[in-house]
Amino acid sequence: MDPLSLTTLLAAAAMAGWVDAVVGGGGLLLLPALLVAAPGVPVATALGTNKLAAIAGTSTAAVAYARRTKIDWAVAGPAAGLAVVTAGLGAALAGVVPASAYRPVVLGVLVAVAVFVVARPRLGVVAQPQRRTRGRVVAAVAVAGLVVAGYDGLIGPGTGTFLVVAFTVLVGADFVHGSAMAKVVNAGTNLGALVVFAATGHVWWLLGLAMAVCNVVGAALGARMALRRGAGFVRVVLLAVVVVLVAKLGYDQWVA
Repeated sequence: MDPLSLTTLLAAAAMAGWVDAVVGGGGLLLLPALLVAAPGVPVATALGTNKLAAIAGTSTAAVAYARRTKIDWAVAGPAAGLAVVTAGLGAALAGVVPASAYRPVVLGVLVAVAVFVVARPRLGVVAQPQRRTRGRVVAAVAVAGLVVAGYDGLIGPGTGTFLVVAFTVLVGADFVHGSAMAKVVNAGTNLGALVVFAATGHVWWLLGLAMAVCNVVGAALGARMALRRGAGFVRVVLLAVVVVLVAKLGYDQWVA
């Protein structure tokens, strides 16, 4: 890899860490950047290397959030534990399920998320603790630990965004606290997927570790900014990330 490509990739890793720490979706930046910088790398190796960088960033962000805000561990803890296993299973199937099978579904869900968030401008800006019933807690754990975690193992980009929205809608968290819980669960999904990719030899360790350092720097800055600027800021970033994800998946679907 030439110096310019490497520098660009490491910068993308830092930016991806920032986006992931605020609202998720950093994989949208980092995975394509890795494939462009190393066009000959197998997709599975790109996914595994991306997970090595991502787990460093999400873990850093999770610690930063835990130090400065209260995390609902009754939701985030079980969901993260379940996510390790589910994401690992998803990673094992990553090369089996064709992109054409899931891309339209994910695109539809993202459009629905964008419409829902725009239509409800107060969603996530203020916490709604009355939503946190036992049934909703179970639903949040299942959605985050099974559905979203499985998606992360299979594909990845947008996982953090889905988690933030799930925690906001299901248990009434504001966007800052929803993002804090999302980082804990996302660390679990990254761990599960990384173990599988590493076991099958699909991790480029030296490059992944360099990307991880940059991802950590971006994640630390992103978490601090989200905590300092509040739920309104996170909401704006969330909408921006969803729009970009929709555009990217829509383009992929169109050219497929």
